[in-house]
Order: sequence, then C-alpha cells, then structure tokens
Amino acid sequence: MRALNFQAGPLAMAQIAAHGLRAQDIAIVPAAAGGPKGLIFAALDAWLFGEWLSTAPRERTLIGASIGAWRMAAACQKDPAKAFARLAELYTGQRYTRLKPSAQEIDEVVQALLAELVSGHEDDIVGHPHHRLHILADRGLRSLAAPVGRHAELRGFASAALHNAGSRAWLARLMERVVIGGTRAGDLPWLHEPFDRFTTHFAPLTRANLAPGLLASGTLPLIMKAVTGIAETPPGSYWDGGIIDYHLALPYARAAGADKSELVLYPHFTDHIVPGWLDKSMPWRRAARGPNRGWLENVLLVTPSAEFLRSLPRGKLPDRTDFTSFGLDHDERIRVWRHAIGEGERLRDELAEFALRPDLARIQPI
Repeated sequence: MRALNFQAGPLAMAQIAAHGLRAQDIAIVPAAAGGPKGLIFAALDAWLFGEWLSTAPRERTLIGASIGAWRMAAACQKDPAKAFARLAELYTGQRYTRLKPSAQEIDEVVQALLAELVSGHEDDIVGHPHHRLHILADRGLRSLAAPVGRHAELRGFASAALHNAGSRAWLARLMERVVIGGTRAGDLPWLHEPFDRFTTHFAPLTRANLAPGLLASGTLPLIMKAVTGIAETPPGSYWDGGIIDYHLALPYARAAGADKSELVLYPHFTDHIVPGWLDKSMPWRRAARGPNRGWLENVLLVTPSAEFLRSLPRGKLPDRTDFTSFGLDHDERIRVWRHAIGEGERLRDELAEFALRPDLARIQPI
C-alpha cells in the first residue's frame, strides 16, 4: 500500500525531472487550516524541517493559517522535531468540561496550548536564520468590524456566507487578509502585488504579536471570541485565517524565480486546494480549476492516499467532529488520535524515500 500521492504543476514536474527533488529548491512551504487533520503530518514535518531541509540552509517562506500557522511556528524552533511532537500532544490533549464548552473555556484552553508551544521560543521563531514565518489572519469589516454579542456576530457571518455564495469578491466587502510575518521590508514580494479582491495588510512579526497572531489565525467564528489589539496590525476584530485562505490558494508561481527553479513543497491533507472555508461545498472554485490554475505551476502537492486514510482508526483523519462524536470521553478520543498520528510515520518514510529516489511515474498533474 502506498501512503502518499503526488501532484505537480508543470514547472515543478520539469524541475524534478531534471534534477530530482532537492532540498535546495524548496522556497516555500504552505500549511493549511483544517484543525486536527494537520496532526497527521507530525512525523513528516519533524523529518522535513529537522532533517531534510536543514541539509540545504536557505531563506524559505513558511506560511500558514490556523493549525497550519501553528505547525510552521513549530518548524521555526531550534528543535523542530520536539516542537512538532509537543504540538501534536498539546492539541490532542485538549479537554473540556462540557459537550458544548463556552467561548471563554475554549479560549482559555487554546491560549494555554499556544503559550506552551511558543513560550521561551519567541526569539528563535521570530529571528530564525533561514525560515520566515508568515501567519494568516482575517480582519472583519462592516458588520464584522466590531460585533457586540453572539447575535451580532451570527448576523455578520450569515451575511459573509451569503456574500461568498455570490462570489469570493463579494466576501472581500466584509473581510480583509492580514499577513503577520517577516521582519524586513520586501518580504513576500510575490504576495504584495494584488492577486484577488481581498485587501491584504502586511505586519512585521514580533515577540509581542507572535502568540496573539497565532491565536487569531485559529480563532473559529461563533465558537471563540474575536482577537483584538494585536501589535503592529490594523485595529479591529480578527478571526481564523482559513475563512479567506482555507487551503492557501495563493499565486505561488510568481515566486518561481527567473530560472523557474524555486519550488513550493505542500504537504496537504487532501488532494485539492479549496480557496476559502466557505468554498468547501463549491468544487468549481478549487484552485486547480478556473483562471487561477497557473498559480500552482511550481507546486508539488503531497497528500495521503485513499488507502492510507482507510487504514486509519474510523477510516479517516482526526477532525473537529471527533470532539462531538466522542463527547466527554476524552481518553478514547486521545487514544484514537495518537494512533492516527503514529500511523503518520508512514507518510514520513515514504516522502523520505521519494526525495531520495523520485519516481516520476507517481506524479500526477495538479
């Protein structure tokens, strides 16, 4: 059984065919939102950042939303393998006192998780010699600028869903993208030129906004309280970066370089890239379809195979519905999630083997 599938854009395919899969060519690593689904890459991430990429030190962009941002913050620590193991254990170990916990309880649990993940590592993350962390969060406008109370927030996000049903461009009337990352002017030139209808703000990453930025990036609408007062960012209410950029459908091909050798290595939990969280039920908006498919020309997408997914407990990745399915039986949920995360070692081993001896026949077009 093969655990991984590979898809590539034409530039990525040509580069791998000519030179193999080389760590020195990896310029960008994106990480999607998606809650506990991202935990399946704990072992793969530890190998990727702790062993393989470190053989070819260079400046790299690590960009993520929600748990993807948390994973990339782990990647920037001095011992990424330990950091990824800690993230997996902290996320898996969440416990709540009620089946439907209050926003305050969820906020307290998540803030404690993030504090344990990054406390004492702030300087390593912000000042990593090679990796530039970029955190995606979303800022509300109009009815979502500063909603007072749950009902106002509910009306605001109902309006957002209706706007998005019309088009992603209409959603841009209610939300803006904020990128918290980098410490120097000129970081992310491939994102600075507008590429969609969302206003995009850029804020430098600092010790002061690292934890609040990570919290905002994973703040679920209607479940957690909006984050405010994030240093260096425009004032306002901030929510999960996955609302706009669920799977990070971004113009990566702009970063391919003059010789088209700069690649994007994207370990992803599904074989398609959905632009925003509200687009999940709209397959025609997937990044590989439509006018923006050229954005993925230099992307190598690495995803778990259907056979691998069927072999996991309950035949699927861990996901947020498990909090409801297992109720307050946290011990059983934790056992199942740990089992799945352990199975993720097969993804690590297969990617390591592929990097050593790429089999072009296994790579499908994106």
